[in-house]
Amino acid sequence: MAMVEVCWHGRGGQGAKTASQFLGEAALDIGKYIQAFPEYGPERAGAPMKAFTRISDEPIYVHSSVKNPDVVIIIDPTLLGAVNVTEGLGDDGILLVNTDKSPADIRKETDFKHGKVGTVDATKIALETLKIPMPNMPMLGAFLKVNSIVSIDEVSDIVKAKFIKKLGEEKTKANIEGIKRAYAELKIG
Repeated sequence: MAMVEVCWHGRGGQGAKTASQFLGEAALDIGKYIQAFPEYGPERAGAPMKAFTRISDEPIYVHSSVKNPDVVIIIDPTLLGAVNVTEGLGDDGILLVNTDKSPADIRKETDFKHGKVGTVDATKIALETLKIPMPNMPMLGAFLKVNSIVSIDEVSDIVKAKFIKKLGEEKTKANIEGIKRAYAELKIG
């Protein structure tokens, strides 16, 4: 396996950093080498931010932000017009967007002509499962649908380990349900 590099676009407070970490920790638990880190400027809650995940079978010697991601995940769809979300995304890349729009609509909006585009209404899923608009875990589920480097069960174990004490059993189960629903509901085009 070559290294998989993921760029997460969100706004401060939406959980991009958390989703990036959970993906990395699930891969670490199955013996992969990982990096998972945010990139902040003078941001505050609500300001655009990025997080990155690298996963590899070999040690990772790169120590910079991800420049050419294999997968770009857009947690906040308002960023589509605000930042160049497809920057560095190759012709075989995958763009995943939290939206109720179709993959064809997003392809037109972003002018991403190659690769794959996936859409899922992660905010709706979060509202229905968690009862709050926190779409990061559903977007993690969308990633798991397009890249099988870690399984839903492996990610669910990390979510349980990290959230059970902080959020309680009910909210932890709701997060896992959100991951599974987005996995099932992702549309690829």
